[in-house]
Amino acid sequence: MPTPVILQAPASKSLSHRALIAAALAPGQSHLSNVLESEDLERTRDILARASALIERGDPGKYAVSGMPRGPLGRQRQDDQEPLVMDVGESGTTCRLLTAVLAAGHGSFRIQGRGKMHSRPIASLVTALISQGIEVEYQEQPGCPPLLLHATGLPGGEVTIDLDESSQYLSGLLLAAPLARAVMTILVGGSKVVSWPYVGLTLDIMERFGVRFQVQTLHHERWMDVDWREPGEIAPGRLRIRVQPGAYQARDMAVEGDWSNASYFLAAGALSAVPVGLRGLNPESLQGDRAIVDILARMGAVVSWDQDQVTVVGGELRGVDLDMGACPDLVPTVGAVAAQAKGATTIRNVAHLRIKESDRLDAVVTELARIGAGTTALEDGLRIEPAPLPVGKRLAFKTYADHRLAMSLSLLELGGVGVDLDQPGCVAKSFPEFWTRWDELKAGLAGAGRAAA
Repeated sequence: MPTPVILQAPASKSLSHRALIAAALAPGQSHLSNVLESEDLERTRDILARASALIERGDPGKYAVSGMPRGPLGRQRQDDQEPLVMDVGESGTTCRLLTAVLAAGHGSFRIQGRGKMHSRPIASLVTALISQGIEVEYQEQPGCPPLLLHATGLPGGEVTIDLDESSQYLSGLLLAAPLARAVMTILVGGSKVVSWPYVGLTLDIMERFGVRFQVQTLHHERWMDVDWREPGEIAPGRLRIRVQPGAYQARDMAVEGDWSNASYFLAAGALSAVPVGLRGLNPESLQGDRAIVDILARMGAVVSWDQDQVTVVGGELRGVDLDMGACPDLVPTVGAVAAQAKGATTIRNVAHLRIKESDRLDAVVTELARIGAGTTALEDGLRIEPAPLPVGKRLAFKTYADHRLAMSLSLLELGGVGVDLDQPGCVAKSFPEFWTRWDELKAGLAGAGRAAA
């Protein structure tokens, strides 16, 4: 077998956001390392700093964070005082997590973004905050940013949050809840629960930073404590989280590798006769996108582990039927692999992808159709029927300014298709070094292939 191409996994975007927020809410100084450097994380850092946290950058990925002892501070509500502007850019994570956190502070904030952000929904979170006595005004389109937020702190008590569209609404409330004046009991409502593993990441960070909470499920009309890592059935109306008031505690933390951004390179291994290995990944990670190795194995790739390194090499890839409700960010990656497999692939339970940076379902369907794949959008997913690739042709693809579309479409190059993207720079949102790493990967695959020959 050819010598594997080995790369270092980038830092987790989801955990970087949450660790920065927890550190900024903890009195004292925390030291964070391996924090992702990207446009989205820059937005989170800037907003926390504007809200009164002191964030000092050292070497790349290293930060000393001195927290906000009084919580986030905005402008005093006076006739001649403009609200403190918080620009989330195009980061949905920043917007949803920090809208709730800012509501737990004091003062007036204007939360705004750019691009598609002003059409991305946030009404479920706003409804929950209004039930806590927070005054919120939509500035343009009802149900979407920009928002004017008049924060007076959270009283605590019972609050219901719908997760039909995003688990980030719950994660935001959870991160804000320790700042409440009393115990906050958050009931999961709505008609379904999406992307639950991201809630696990939030609870993990809260526990690391000293927050006390209980996750409870309803059994025979009684609420029972459960292990938050294995809560069992997660159904609306049958799960709640009780968060105790009290300060976060400063701590030092190294952020683990990112399974979402590692997925493109692991998928490259599945599409190649040369093994591809990623270092810096946690085999016991709570990240839902760890599922990429199981999905690739189901499709026929060979997966092996050596401590924190996972290696993938191709086999005879075949289509599969997948419920990806817990790992929706993997859909573009899996779609690009499925278009190069044998047999149809059906992806289900990902209707919430329509409100990402792009309508990701329609985008994947449209772009894979350019290589001749039979693609069909379903009510809650999509179906991909592979066709012979147009090997040797250069084709133009749209990214829709969506970082995950851009990175996943690059996988078509491994099938011999020339890929021209309209906005390759959009990867800076989550992985600014992607194209450098991608070129390293392709050079490694070519070199290993020549050596094996």
